[in-house]
Amino acid sequence: MNIAIIDDDTFALKLLARQLEKLGVAQVQRFDRARDALAMLEGRIDAATLVFCDLQMPDMDGVEFVRNLARIDFRGDLVLISGEDARILQTVRRLATAHGICLLATLSKPASEQQLRAVLDLNHATQAGVGARSAQPVLAGELQQAIEQRQFINHYQPKVHFATGTLAGVETLVRWDRPGHGLVYPDQFITLAEQANLIDALTWQIVAAALDQARRWADAGLVTPLAVNVSMDSLADLDFPDVVARLAQDAGIAPTAIVLEVTESRLMRDARASLDILSRLRLKRIGLSIDDFGTGHSSLVQLRDMPFSELKLDRSFVTGAHRDPALRAIVRATLTMTRELGMAAVAEGVETIDDWRLLRSLGCDMAQGYFIARPMAGADLPAWLDRWRLRRESLTEQDA
Repeated sequence: MNIAIIDDDTFALKLLARQLEKLGVAQVQRFDRARDALAMLEGRIDAATLVFCDLQMPDMDGVEFVRNLARIDFRGDLVLISGEDARILQTVRRLATAHGICLLATLSKPASEQQLRAVLDLNHATQAGVGARSAQPVLAGELQQAIEQRQFINHYQPKVHFATGTLAGVETLVRWDRPGHGLVYPDQFITLAEQANLIDALTWQIVAAALDQARRWADAGLVTPLAVNVSMDSLADLDFPDVVARLAQDAGIAPTAIVLEVTESRLMRDARASLDILSRLRLKRIGLSIDDFGTGHSSLVQLRDMPFSELKLDRSFVTGAHRDPALRAIVRATLTMTRELGMAAVAEGVETIDDWRLLRSLGCDMAQGYFIARPMAGADLPAWLDRWRLRRESLTEQDA
């Protein structure tokens, strides 16, 4: 484990080095100037796989350092240790993410042994996955062949009602079972599918498979709403609502049990077609959810112009909101707006009991996230539901 720590405070530098050595790190490189650390990394990019850096430094501050890490294509992990305001740390965290830097944590001074141990464990896990992150890129021809050979499978992540804990529905999440690579996640192929005009063919496979799974659940006595993600690029074909309705009818699934989640990651190409299609979907009683609300182009303009029935609050606002006043204020305001618009609200990224309790107290309708369940194969949903019923009872007793 190659670790570098940067801090112009000599005492803080020695203290952190001593803490890391106590945790079994054999060698720690210390720098009281960010420029010296950067020169070392430029000389050999793998000279450090984990860097601890203070934000407030005289020669080169932490923001400049993050920018330069991106310039030299740093592939290790970064931890910021600072006494600065939490909102500044949050902004720098987002900056690092935008630059493609893996920021493991932002810690206050002095960091505890427990926090440092958790950081070392995270670093070990992320560096073990570096090979996966730099896997062979996907080519359009290979993606087209994968669609033709039906190499895509659906996983499903449950949503539950905050008030009762009962199942509110499932979101369909596609995976590519890429030969020789294992499961590949959507962030690695959806954009290419849009660019290569393959998104419609892929979408219809996903929808058809999801409806078939919903039919099998219903036959086994499990009836639940089904959400499927739809690209804005698919909302250019005026026949789209009719095809969705026909597929639902063929599968024996009521249109009211279907929710299409729309993420506007880029501006719509033809506003007239999109508004036409979205309106007709709602006339057919198919639900519409604005996904990842608060990010990209998913904004108030879409709520004004499009007939959404559900809003999904992006995980970047939900995760950790119980300890972040700014996030809490955003969540509270969004939920108030959603209620006044007569829409249902889903909190994505609910990962802890604290997040659960906060969103429940604020009156959010539904929860989705690892605290409830990870995405799973369709056949695993009934068994998960049995386990969740026991957890739900425990949660209800704790909140009583």
